[in-house]
Amino acid sequence: MGLLGPSARDDSLAALRGHLVVSCQAPVGSPMRGTSHMVAMAEAAIMGGAAGIRAQGCDDVQAIVRLGRPVIGLIKRDEPGSPVYITPRVDDVEALASSGAQIVAADATGRARASGETTRQLVAATHRAGALFMADVDHIDAALAAVEAGADLVGTTLSGYTGGPVPQEPDLGLVEELCRRLKVPVIAEGRYRTPEHVRAAFQVGAWSVVVGGAITDPLALTRRLVEARIQPFSAESVGEEA
Repeated sequence: MGLLGPSARDDSLAALRGHLVVSCQAPVGSPMRGTSHMVAMAEAAIMGGAAGIRAQGCDDVQAIVRLGRPVIGLIKRDEPGSPVYITPRVDDVEALASSGAQIVAADATGRARASGETTRQLVAATHRAGALFMADVDHIDAALAAVEAGADLVGTTLSGYTGGPVPQEPDLGLVEELCRRLKVPVIAEGRYRTPEHVRAAFQVGAWSVVVGGAITDPLALTRRLVEARIQPFSAESVGEEA
């Protein structure tokens, strides 16, 4: 797999325009972690109307590509000496493209990679392998640098995750600024949880919107709802109120 022609790459990007992408990933320790579970989640997302899937790891990418929708592939790995976590190496990019990912996503925040490799090198390797490069950024300066390095699309994936407390709401301001200043498609991603969030991102010009945990993380969803309870239910409490 891999080595898509220009027409196939363009078709993949066009298929995402104006549509939802669902991120089908499971954290370490989750009972949902496993390729078969992620394929089922991706199938459900596609049945629900998702135009594409964002997937982590070559096994998941290779299996989900067979569902016939564009796949944004990434590899997450901890590397000593660097905070860069999303697709940090050229060989990661090559492996994802070989697995069939039409789009490869990588951290393009400008932070140093443990390997010393640059965003420009990752972009070049992605293009040689026949895929498109999605720059996951945290602010406008990183986005501008990524586009200058050849990125085909830019996502707000890492806004709020490179320092300080993580905000509760998506960074619609960054989406709007990127749409205004960049000539490449802008993907809204990061803390999109409601139909209102998604609608707002499209209204400011997003090419597509990626939603992850709000759809595909039953563990986090359950915890959020459990935390919303006023008090544990018990027969004693009912008797006290009567």
